[in-house]
Amino acid sequence: MTPSRSNPTARPVRRRSVLALAAVLAGCASYQPLPLPTGHQLHDSVADLDPAGCDTGGALDIDTVVRLALANNPDLRAARARNGVAEGQLLQAGLLPNPSVTGLFTPVMAGPGTASAWAAGFGTDLRSLITLSSRRDASAAAARQISASILWQEWQTAGKVRLLVIQRDGDRQMAAVLRETKVLLDQRYRLTRAAVAAGDADLTALSPDLTALGDVDKQIDDLDRQSQTRRHDLNALLGLRPGAEIKLRPVVEPPPVDAAAVSEDLDSLADRRPDLIALRMGYAAEDAKLRSAILSQFPALNVGLVGGTDDNNITTFGPQITLDLPIFNRNQGNIAIERATRLQLREEFTARLAAAEGEASRMLDDIVLITRQLPPLRARTAEVWQIAAKAGAAFDAGNLTERAYVDFLAAHLARQQELLVLEQSLREQQAGLATLIGAGMPVVTLPRDSE
Repeated sequence: MTPSRSNPTARPVRRRSVLALAAVLAGCASYQPLPLPTGHQLHDSVADLDPAGCDTGGALDIDTVVRLALANNPDLRAARARNGVAEGQLLQAGLLPNPSVTGLFTPVMAGPGTASAWAAGFGTDLRSLITLSSRRDASAAAARQISASILWQEWQTAGKVRLLVIQRDGDRQMAAVLRETKVLLDQRYRLTRAAVAAGDADLTALSPDLTALGDVDKQIDDLDRQSQTRRHDLNALLGLRPGAEIKLRPVVEPPPVDAAAVSEDLDSLADRRPDLIALRMGYAAEDAKLRSAILSQFPALNVGLVGGTDDNNITTFGPQITLDLPIFNRNQGNIAIERATRLQLREEFTARLAAAEGEASRMLDDIVLITRQLPPLRARTAEVWQIAAKAGAAFDAGNLTERAYVDFLAAHLARQQELLVLEQSLREQQAGLATLIGAGMPVVTLPRDSE
């Protein structure tokens, strides 16, 4: 008996089949586990943060703190991961639809047939090709929308950091004035108590001193709690533990606001603010979805080629068409949904733009008002200080009682507190306006094809 030998012509066929299978598998994605982090995620000190190219060795100015927050804020890092999702969606939208292959094999089990029948077909969906461009445009606009939304989140984070640093600096200045005021009020209380003990004043004279001393103690306690809350909020924005210490430099006085420049920025607000640009990108994506829905009225059409043999060994080959009859469903519902969604986004953009312009204009009016109120208040504060200085000279010469001298100093400190509050309000309004109009923020470029 002769040993069987394999067919030499089958080897190249098997080799090519194996290579084709390997090529297909090489293009497939593989699974890689990505375990969730465990343990503490907040940093213990500024030195543990990503420095973002900054010198974090000493006291930090406001711009350095902003850069550290943009590099280390946990919410921003999570938001930036959305870009990867958008890129994946854009990639998927740009892929051509896969063709379909059909096959049929029916061996003769009984009857007059002389051969096994088989059939094979190849086809593709034409409607998917028709809507490919609009779906790709929608995904591209959606990806730009996510990028603009992330940038707006960065703007807001930077604005919050600036505001908190300004507020903490104001708390520091106010704390110094309040503690100095407390020292003077405590000194006045001791003098009054001594006068009551000596019989030079009755007991009712102590009541105003006790009330004033209690008020300033309450202000100090309230300020301590407020300052701690702001410190915790700032640490959270930087990804630090609540108890971590940040050494801050005194805030440099910002330049005066140029009302004319702000008005020009308001005119181009829709082209500059990332949240408005994100809405424009969302509107562009929805407009593309509406075009896709309208194109989807085209009936589902699958065209291809089919061939085979029947059980009598008769071979056939020719085109094949599968067509939906648009009798009941012409995609009217989806078209109506996309039209209504586009209108909703248009009205939302209009409302957001109006609100942004109104809020920025209101802040500008407040800044103009406070700027007008500050010079006379500073003049009055300086005048009270001059009176207190003269009172000090009179006290040193023995022409003024110590209690009267302390009263003059307390009046000066009260006026100084009023001035600090108004200056702090001006700096906060300036920081808020800068965030609204994008002063000092990254420039946003609107793609021309998104209009």
